[in-house]
Amino acid sequence: MANVGGFSPSYSWVGKPTQFNGTNPLTGGDSSIENLNQWFTAGDSAYIIVASAMVVVMVPGLGFLYSGLARRKSALSMIFACMGALCVITFQWYFWGYSLAFSAQGTSGFIGDLNHFGLINTLGLPSGGSPLIPELLYAFYQMQFCAVTAAITAGAVAERGRLMPLMVFIFFWATLVYCPIACWAWNANGWAFKYGVMDYAGGGPVEIGSGMSALAYSMVLGRRQEKMMVNFRPHNVSLIVLGTTLLWFGWLGFNGGSSFGANLRAVMACWNSNLCAVFAAATWVLIDFRLAKKWSMVGWCSGAISGLVAATPASGFITPWGSIILGVVTGVVSNYSTKIKYALKIDDSMDVFAEHGMAGILGLLANALFGATYIIGLDGVNTGVILGGWINHRYKQLYIQIAYILAATGWSFVMSLIIAYLINITPGLHLRASEEAELLGMDEDQLGEYAYDYVEVRRDYLAWTPSRHEAPGEEQHIPQHERHGINEHSDMLNGKSTDEGDSDEHTGVGGDRHGVMAEKELKNK
Repeated sequence: MANVGGFSPSYSWVGKPTQFNGTNPLTGGDSSIENLNQWFTAGDSAYIIVASAMVVVMVPGLGFLYSGLARRKSALSMIFACMGALCVITFQWYFWGYSLAFSAQGTSGFIGDLNHFGLINTLGLPSGGSPLIPELLYAFYQMQFCAVTAAITAGAVAERGRLMPLMVFIFFWATLVYCPIACWAWNANGWAFKYGVMDYAGGGPVEIGSGMSALAYSMVLGRRQEKMMVNFRPHNVSLIVLGTTLLWFGWLGFNGGSSFGANLRAVMACWNSNLCAVFAAATWVLIDFRLAKKWSMVGWCSGAISGLVAATPASGFITPWGSIILGVVTGVVSNYSTKIKYALKIDDSMDVFAEHGMAGILGLLANALFGATYIIGLDGVNTGVILGGWINHRYKQLYIQIAYILAATGWSFVMSLIIAYLINITPGLHLRASEEAELLGMDEDQLGEYAYDYVEVRRDYLAWTPSRHEAPGEEQHIPQHERHGINEHSDMLNGKSTDEGDSDEHTGVGGDRHGVMAEKELKNK
């Protein structure tokens, strides 16, 4: 290669990857004197970088989904909860999350160690997940998984939960719930990994972890006021569809990227994800149509999400025809699982348990039934290593999967319950907002900002959500100027100045802020 402007390229390698020589088992080598990129193919690394970006998009996707499912007066708080979870997890994962989940030096089988604290010793070593990508990229990709799981769990706070205690919960939850289960399943030293558990992209840490954790958090948080449930319905179905499509887009990076390379297994995972999602969506819609005799867009979104969830642990293991069966079964089971919260008397407002917990369990069970060695070997790395399920006459895989499901379910629920309870009794960190805040909406109480500029006009405040101390059906007479969530708006309606320090003297303009400002400008001229 020719010199350009006195610059001499330092690359010692161009072309296909060189076999890792093992000279530095911690970092992969000294990047100041050798090219660590030589151990990897650029295409594989580029694909996982893009897949990581796709997975990040799932976080605002969840925010839009939850926002649409909530009332308009709490719509923005759901988006904040998801984006706040992303911030907390990014710090936690850099701080010690990656090390606790994936450190190869942690040999307990239960959790890692702190050898990668603050990303030390995390650079160009072929990753524990796959030798196709460097550990630094593997850590970044896995961070997005934890962030998405935290955002899913954040749905538990809908319409009644405070945001700061949620952020505290997310940090300790990631440390004590997500990291251990991720270690069990994906760390080469994890007990579930050694036991032979088949969990492709996160049926345990992601789906069961979020479903059971959200259920536990909802249990500690308590139910929404019963009178608030009168005439309840999602406030914006368009937002629900937008969130679902963003999730679907990201899920192709979530499941496809879990092959850790641009290979045939990634393509098969994307195929299986789509097949499972569309059949689950169709099944859910048909079940709802049987009852209501109308097609449901919300039902379609719920079914599609549950199908994508079921595909998460299974898409890199099972056959395409197995994905179709899984999609149909998931559509039925997840749909009817939405009734479980009523039996338990737990207000799982976003149905995280039904759509994530239950669907994740089904996906893990499907691996035992439909897992095939020819699917697993499509990545060129696990050829002949993972032995498949019943299709390959490996019948013991079913009880291996069941043992893992029970362990992940029990651990995530019990630990999340303990964490939420301890935070709830900590002074200043009570999980639930006040009754008045619940009536006003979480946007006004927690943020002071709103998803819609007209939400301050409480058209259904107290008319639809009366205080529990008031008699049912009692007619409400709220003066017009008191129907606003911001004092300045009430002042403007009365024609009073909104400037701080001004008296209550009437401005002569009864209307919005534009009228007040126009009148002031005329006086100044």
